Amino acid sequence: MIIKSSIKHLNNMRITIYLTIILVFFNSIVFCQTAETERIYLSGKGYQDEKTWQFQVSEGRNSGEWTTIPVPSNWEQFGFGSYNYGHAKDEERGKEIGFYKYEFKVPSSWQNQKVEIVFEGSMTDTQVKINNKLAGPIHQGAFYRFSYDISDQLNFGEEYNLLEVKVAKHSENESVNRAERYADFWIFGGIFRPVYLQMKPVTNINRTSVNAKANGSFTAEIYLDGPKPQLSVEAQVFTLSNKKIGKPFSAKINKGKNKVQVHSTFTEIKPWNPEQPQLYKVRFQLLSNKKVVHEVFERFGFRTVELRERDGIYVNGVKIKFKGVNRHTFWPTAGRTSSKKRSIEDVKLIKSMNMNAVRMSHYPPDTHFLDVADSLGLFVLNELAGWHNSYDTDIGHKLVKAMVTRDVNHPSIILWNNGNEGGHNYELDTIFPKYDIQKRKVVHPWQTFNGMSNEHYRPYNYGVGTYWQGHEVVFPTEFLHGMYDGGSGAGLRDFWDLIWEKPQASGGFLWVFADEGVKRTDTGELDTYKGSAADGILGPFHEKEGSYFAIKEIWAPIQFQDLDITETFNGSFQVENQYFYTNLNELTFSWKLVQLPLPNKNTGLNTITGTAVSPDIEPGRIGELQLELPPNWFQNDALYITAKDKFGTEVYTWSWPIKIPEETIAELMANPGKTGTMALSETEEIITIEAGGIKYQIGKKDGLLREVRNTIGEIPFNNGPHLSAGKVIFKSLETIKQDGNIKLVASFEKGSRMKEFTWTFFPSGWAKLELYYKPEEYDVDFDFMGVDFDYPENLVTGVEWVGKGPYRVWKNRLQGASFGWHQKDYNNTITGVSPLIYPEFKGYHSNLYWAKIKTKEQDFLVATSTEDVFLRLFTPQYPQSVYEARTSPSFPEGDISFMQAIPAIGSKTNQPERLGPSGQKNIFFDYGTFDDWRLRSKHMVLYFDFSVK
Repeated sequence: MIIKSSIKHLNNMRITIYLTIILVFFNSIVFCQTAETERIYLSGKGYQDEKTWQFQVSEGRNSGEWTTIPVPSNWEQFGFGSYNYGHAKDEERGKEIGFYKYEFKVPSSWQNQKVEIVFEGSMTDTQVKINNKLAGPIHQGAFYRFSYDISDQLNFGEEYNLLEVKVAKHSENESVNRAERYADFWIFGGIFRPVYLQMKPVTNINRTSVNAKANGSFTAEIYLDGPKPQLSVEAQVFTLSNKKIGKPFSAKINKGKNKVQVHSTFTEIKPWNPEQPQLYKVRFQLLSNKKVVHEVFERFGFRTVELRERDGIYVNGVKIKFKGVNRHTFWPTAGRTSSKKRSIEDVKLIKSMNMNAVRMSHYPPDTHFLDVADSLGLFVLNELAGWHNSYDTDIGHKLVKAMVTRDVNHPSIILWNNGNEGGHNYELDTIFPKYDIQKRKVVHPWQTFNGMSNEHYRPYNYGVGTYWQGHEVVFPTEFLHGMYDGGSGAGLRDFWDLIWEKPQASGGFLWVFADEGVKRTDTGELDTYKGSAADGILGPFHEKEGSYFAIKEIWAPIQFQDLDITETFNGSFQVENQYFYTNLNELTFSWKLVQLPLPNKNTGLNTITGTAVSPDIEPGRIGELQLELPPNWFQNDALYITAKDKFGTEVYTWSWPIKIPEETIAELMANPGKTGTMALSETEEIITIEAGGIKYQIGKKDGLLREVRNTIGEIPFNNGPHLSAGKVIFKSLETIKQDGNIKLVASFEKGSRMKEFTWTFFPSGWAKLELYYKPEEYDVDFDFMGVDFDYPENLVTGVEWVGKGPYRVWKNRLQGASFGWHQKDYNNTITGVSPLIYPEFKGYHSNLYWAKIKTKEQDFLVATSTEDVFLRLFTPQYPQSVYEARTSPSFPEGDISFMQAIPAIGSKTNQPERLGPSGQKNIFFDYGTFDDWRLRSKHMVLYFDFSVK
């Protein structure tokens, strides 16, 4: 019995040893030595960080031969295939196929682990082979991450692996083409986002989904892959500087389950918002017997998003309004290939316009853009592609899953967009919350859906019980469509005032961030496809257009009262805090007093500076900003106030004139009537005035300036004052000698819209022109009013002036111009059309004091003592092949004008009068005939100096 018992015990020990050996062997397969995911890039990480692969394209440029190409990239930008815009006819579309090859090694340490090849984006149908074997089914959909488990297809160690990729620019799935490639944007081909290998343990954390609320509540779902012995998940929250927040929390994984949920609550956290983008990270560890099998980190923010129907959108309990813009992933030389550097620059530019939101149009962006939106602070609307047409349900389901599971943990994303302008597959609406633990609302851009009204390009105050006049929460996901110099900032002041006051209005998203001008590698041109893509606030290389500065001022979260500064000003400004989360005492304010230079005098920009105490004004409140100015402050010409946020970034610099034009003219004239000699002569047609070395010739039959000369020669400034609009019936010209000066008074018949003008010539050579005139027709709205002169455009080299600038303005885009001294060289820029030189030279410039017109022959000076005069410099050229009347405002005859009313500009989709009150034509009512015509006329006084400098 003893012997038998010993034998039985020995056998049991052998079984135990065998089982232990088997279990150790099993664990060596399931659990890797390293707990973290490892990654090896096969491509570069983005634009200007590429790797060279072998490449061949099937048709088009440089087709049919193996060569090389940088990856990631769009092949068109490296001389392959053909260029296509989404509006092109089907027979014009390039349908080439790209073939890629790349050899790579995999570390021996990765053997017996799970190895995936990951593509962040490929346009569009993509077939992948590893060592001559298919990695999996062909992927369809250009803008979405996809991956294949290739663990059993790899060679490890020193032996090379062959990667072969076939990319079809045109999809076999017609719904993919309709959603992505029949669209109002450039379409490209190629592996345009990074490709990499990633290694995990066989049993691993596949993905996580975090729901962290502003009240400190934290819930996460952890999804697992691989065999599942007895495991648990533990989570620990950290600051980004690795300080632990709270205690670790965990949950056991039930047998047979591939998902587990963990939950905790934190008391001392700061919520995320775009003004204070507080981020944290959480570490998830997959544990077996307290040993780490796999761990991943996720960055997140605590914040709560609510749609309160018939009320608004709330983030962290605060009702917000989107100050947003649509953004394509695009760069002229790179197509849709981007980089984190590019994303940082884009987000900083967006925020520099005082925007707080961005819509991903019309597809999900690179992950690094969302990372930057999280860290620098922007609300994001993330979008499933679908431009006017949607994916079919089968492919759409896969792509919704790919987008949501990739992006779910970004606190910047507060809404999902299901397609664009009709590209909404309703069967996909329920798929978004299936993969989104936060259950963000789904938007249909262009439709009223889900309690939100998001129609595009509706006019100002539009709606009959709908939209601005309705009950849904309204925010256009596109509005004020830019085109050339129209839209964007033009009309925004009116729209924003409306939005700010309407309770259900939650803001809007301007179209669009930047022009999509492709730097073509076949012709070398910067191509916006017949102007279709010349619709940005910025140029293709992010040149700042006039709307950039207008938006920056209009959307500044600090709004100053409308105030003229006079000698009684006590340094106090009433300001409104239009931040949503920031008290103005968190900002810094500085001021500057400036003495502006005078023309032809050796004076500079003399300044006095100081700081102001930041006022304690809560969001949404009005208070006072007090400046402690020096006793002699009124002797300066201009006052500037700069606000910077707590990160040191400029919010805006506001400017106010202190002196009025009349005071500047007094300095300029310097007693002109007390020097020099005067002479007058006349012929049957001409009166000639000689004064201070200047000879003026005035037409006796119209009073217009015919010629002006100095001792060097003629200055071809003439044929004025010509009335910009309206009938002129000349009556007489009277000569008056008075106080050592000579006056010529032009009178007009009763039916004339020009009522009177008077030339005064001074002994110094200066000339003064005083005008009384009326609009084109009695009690009829009009585009412009003023007077014109001729001057050869080909002689002009630049302008130097005091007034508002340096960008031109329109009646409905007066914002963004700063009062002060400016100069710019002549250019013939058509906004949005190459070659781009900004600011544009031609157009209307506001609040003129004086201007020196610089020329190839002789410079000359024009000035005014009248407030609110616009200096018009020539007529901008418009692209005739794609002329659009809505964005081509009218200009008067002549070349250089002095205007007291100018036209508004429209957008691509609306006439200016449909964009709000400031888009309406001008009104000047002359009150009838019961009092003196001088009281009923518009009055303007101009000065000219043609002397040799």
